[in-house]
Amino acid sequence: MSRLVAVVLIGSWMLSGTIARAQTAPAQGANHVISDQDLNLLRKDLRSKKKQLIAANLKLTDTEASKFWPVYDQYVTEQIAINDKKFGLIQDYADNWGRMTNEQSLLFSRQWLDMDIQTAQLRQKYVPIVSKVLDGKKTATFFQLDRRIAMMMELQVASQMPLVQEQAQ
Repeated sequence: MSRLVAVVLIGSWMLSGTIARAQTAPAQGANHVISDQDLNLLRKDLRSKKKQLIAANLKLTDTEASKFWPVYDQYVTEQIAINDKKFGLIQDYADNWGRMTNEQSLLFSRQWLDMDIQTAQLRQKYVPIVSKVLDGKKTATFFQLDRRIAMMMELQVASQMPLVQEQAQ
């Protein structure tokens, strides 16, 4: 697994995900390998930290918490499916970087945007679900927190991915 993939995955795991595929060829300059077991532990830890951030910033009563956290867990489960696709896309990008054709580059862009759309659609789907267990202000606060955390991680991931144009011509 390349260093690029390991760094990018750390960011994307914060958004949730499942077991990483580690049987990939190292990319140029790769000198860092991380095991599946370590990746799984890291992903669980990052999901836990995300939940802790939300819990610390979303002030819930005991009654609200008992209703909200099962909905949150369901939301995260659906988010994991999207992030699995994103992981596969990042893995493919890392595996093919340096050899990407114009067509592959365009396909990557379309697929990345599809992941953004799926994430936005998931949030839209969950606004009415969350609003059944929390009032409007707390629902909005949850989605603000979720989005802020996701944007921080997205920025971290994007900044670690080399630009397509930087490939050897």
